[in-house]
Amino acid sequence: MLADPKFWVAASFVIFVALVARTGWKKVTEMLDARTARIASELQEAARLRAEAEATLAAAQREREEAARESAAMLERAQAEATRLAEAARAEAEAAASRRERMAMDRIAAAEASAVNEVRLAATELAAAAAQRLLTERHTPEADAALVDQAIGNLPQALRAA
Repeated sequence: MLADPKFWVAASFVIFVALVARTGWKKVTEMLDARTARIASELQEAARLRAEAEATLAAAQREREEAARESAAMLERAQAEATRLAEAARAEAEAAASRRERMAMDRIAAAEASAVNEVRLAATELAAAAAQRLLTERHTPEADAALVDQAIGNLPQALRAA
């Protein structure tokens, strides 16, 4: 058996496979360990990125909720301002209408006073003209002289009474 070349080929093959397997086993295990370490670091990186993404998502949701609250508050303020402006405009319109009504009433009162004054003036002129016409028709120069004489005669009594 030791003289058989097949034995030596088989023995050398077994030794060669054992050396290659020993060297190869180390390299394969190192390669697998390296790959395991790389996968573990990638998993850790993925977990870190996921946590970061969740934190970013939570922050974005908080910002969105804050923006929604702010927009609701702005809308409420805008509605209150619009109501206040509408109320102010209504009050201003009422005040303007009241001023216009008062001005119209003042104009009407002035027109009435002017009309009353014109009627009085016309009545006075008419009464004066009627009195003048009556006096000219009924009184003659002789009747006027008698009235003057009577007034002069009553003058001493009137002066004593005063």
